[in-house]
Amino acid sequence: MTVKQPLKGFRVLSAEQYGAGPYGTMFLAQMGADVIKIEPPKGGDTARHVGPHWLREQESLYFQSFNLNKRSLTLDLRTDEGQQVLHTLAKDAHVVANNLRGDVPDKVGLNYDALKAVNPAIVCAHISAYGRGNERSKWPGYDYLMQAEAGFCALTGDPDGPPVRFGLSMVDFMTGTMAAVGLLAALLDAQRSGEGCDVDVDLLSAAVHQTSYPALWYMNEDDVTGRAPFGAHPSATPSQMFKAADGWMFVMAQLPKFWTILCERIGHGELMTDPRFDTPANRLTNRSALSDILSDIFAAHPVAHWLELLQGLMPIAPVYGLDQALDSPWLKTIGMRDTVSHPDRADMNVLSSPIKLNGERLPNRAGPLLGADSDAVLAEAGYDSGAIADLRAKGIV
Repeated sequence: MTVKQPLKGFRVLSAEQYGAGPYGTMFLAQMGADVIKIEPPKGGDTARHVGPHWLREQESLYFQSFNLNKRSLTLDLRTDEGQQVLHTLAKDAHVVANNLRGDVPDKVGLNYDALKAVNPAIVCAHISAYGRGNERSKWPGYDYLMQAEAGFCALTGDPDGPPVRFGLSMVDFMTGTMAAVGLLAALLDAQRSGEGCDVDVDLLSAAVHQTSYPALWYMNEDDVTGRAPFGAHPSATPSQMFKAADGWMFVMAQLPKFWTILCERIGHGELMTDPRFDTPANRLTNRSALSDILSDIFAAHPVAHWLELLQGLMPIAPVYGLDQALDSPWLKTIGMRDTVSHPDRADMNVLSSPIKLNGERLPNRAGPLLGADSDAVLAEAGYDSGAIADLRAKGIV
């Protein structure tokens, strides 16, 4: 079956690096867009140099995480000739994206004002740490800083321990996804109106937006959500990690019906009539006592025992290590692991797209070697072999 790719025919030029921008544009590439990475001729995307695992001297596995299905063009945007090439390419492109420092896009002509003369319908998508056109625009910034400043670290971890960041760069990933949503909406409008625009998402704004309901609780009720033991939900209980005889699991009796199922299935129906736990409010008030009781019960048997009793009837999951999570047979069942061919590894393992169209996951191919598509992209734009050789001799590509 041919997998539907709704963005076929759309071209995205992306001066991108590291995580947030490449992660967002990878979704576009998997959905069929021709995503052309614009990389500095010397070194390329910094992600190519992030260890500890390598395919070749300057080709990291880390880079592959964010750059499947793309093409690579080396181009020095800081030069006049590089700008001329950019304008030539932008004439036939639909989107120009970047995740450069907030003050850089205006300097290297990646904004709508700089490109609308050559393509009025161009959509210019910007991801930066703190936004453009403000006093922080020149500041460098990364995911971990946003987790700290937006309150994530203070919300994560044990109440008696230090603040803790997420184990993954979730602000990067969510910002890239938000940028993809914004640019697709602007692209849809540009297709109808013929007028493009600038689309901006910054890491800090994306992080703050994800504080979600605790933010509204504080802004409206001065209620500062804190950390609860065992990663517990701030208001529903029992909804937390418990230690079984041989490992940890997360149990979530978020709804009254799940509380009933939990008590009945574990053989402790008396908990339902205990006046300390007979209502959601009472369970929250007496969270510590309930947690102690359930911890003693769960400690008597291994995780598999409790999963057998409860899985599919109420929300429960084992707390896996990364290796266990990725080796889970369920991932094979749902097709979330894939293999692609890379020049250095014939069967390189990658993650599948989480998006399905008509029940089929989107196709993958390996991320490009640095500058692997420069000649092809320039030829498509009308440059002959002599002109391409001249650009290469000058270090422009």
